[in-house]
Amino acid sequence: MDAPRGERPYVHDPRAHPGLRVIALIEGAKGLLALSAASGLEIIGPIPLKRWAEDLIRYFQLEPTHGAMAWLANAINPHSVHLAAAAVGAYGVLHLIEAWGLWRDKAWASWLGCIAASIYLPFDIYALIRHPGWVALVVLGVNVIIVWVLARDLRKRRL
Repeated sequence: MDAPRGERPYVHDPRAHPGLRVIALIEGAKGLLALSAASGLEIIGPIPLKRWAEDLIRYFQLEPTHGAMAWLANAINPHSVHLAAAAVGAYGVLHLIEAWGLWRDKAWASWLGCIAASIYLPFDIYALIRHPGWVALVVLGVNVIIVWVLARDLRKRRL
């Protein structure tokens, strides 16, 4: 039976997939946290950040000229802080856009979320292998569930 003129024959019901709303809330929270972190980087600025990195090196008695913390302390400057804040801000905006799209039941948001969560899976598995524990297991489990729910949504849309 054809749909009346001007109407779509199939309207996706977001209540059929309550997981989409939960994922939208998670993605929205991640986006807001990222924007808060980006704002914090800009507000704090490079001088206190550099001092804190150097304090950590002294506190943990790390090598002040070699290693990751020494590299980080030397890399902190106004340009790098602005660049990091911009990258974290863009990450946050992307997650907020995804959250909006999932909340509004947009197919592109399911694609975006499924791809983004799938990208994290190898890193989650690596983290679980290198540092086994309940935190790594929960993070992996949440990402697998997100990929599964979004892939199921995309499959149902296709059918």
